[in-house]
Amino acid sequence: MKVIRKKKKRKHVLALSLLFLAALAASASSLRFPTFKIDASASVLMDVKTGKVYYEHNASAALPPASMSKMMTELLVLKNVKEGRHSWNETVTASRYAANVTGAEVGLKPGESLSLRTMFEAMAIHSANDAAIALAEHISGSEQEFVKLMNETARDIGLSRQTVFGNATGLSSQDLRPFKSAASERETMMTAKDLAILTRYLIRTYPEILDVTAKTELHIPEKRMTLHTTNAMLPGEAFAYGGNDGFKTGYTQRAGYCFTGTAERDGKRFVAVVMGAPDAGKRFEDAAKMFNYAFEGGGIPVVGRWFASAE
Repeated sequence: MKVIRKKKKRKHVLALSLLFLAALAASASSLRFPTFKIDASASVLMDVKTGKVYYEHNASAALPPASMSKMMTELLVLKNVKEGRHSWNETVTASRYAANVTGAEVGLKPGESLSLRTMFEAMAIHSANDAAIALAEHISGSEQEFVKLMNETARDIGLSRQTVFGNATGLSSQDLRPFKSAASERETMMTAKDLAILTRYLIRTYPEILDVTAKTELHIPEKRMTLHTTNAMLPGEAFAYGGNDGFKTGYTQRAGYCFTGTAERDGKRFVAVVMGAPDAGKRFEDAAKMFNYAFEGGGIPVVGRWFASAE
């Protein structure tokens, strides 16, 4: 009798296993795996509401993010304003270091002042390095102290130890060494997944940021100038994508062409991160591939590294 019971039990387990596998196969046949190819060094697609990752390629590798690291500078400005330590209307004055830094800029002169809001929007929309440094020095007294705050906040919001901030702009240490007051001791390194987590945190905690990143132009009457967005996926731009309203581009020779974007359709919002694309346009094309996959439906959330690449 004992032998018969064991056989019955085995048959029962086998039958349940077969039913489970059949159901899994039927489900998988109706779901769509990614067939696109991303040529960038790393990429990730994340659902903003749930935090689920729907596509990833080399997403946990520490790579230079260029100006996408300014998103942490944005977060700290927003946090300081929300908590009442600073206000949008106060003036921010450019130091000699801020005024002479390389790369995208407002064109500030040493001692020149603009409102905190204008500096913030110049950084977020045009990726202005001089504005980012002026904001960092204004909030923390020096870029070095601001960098400490950046790294502390990274841990607080759950970014991995792979992500380390070296300065407020994402420029390389070599670019900053000529300036005595610059934070030039180490390079900024981030993972694609951490960039997605940071973007998700910004959108969920400070949704007003999207009112800024959705702008294609920033007019600065004090300077008699208009700064243009670096995000070519916004409406009317070269790589316009329906539903895109941000977020941040980046480029250095070391990092390659980078982009973190967000788009919303029918109540669903996703973040796509592209690091180290081979040319300026490819970063937006790769982001569009991921957005198309997300919005067309049928994607399967990644479990661990179930499918880490479409290569």
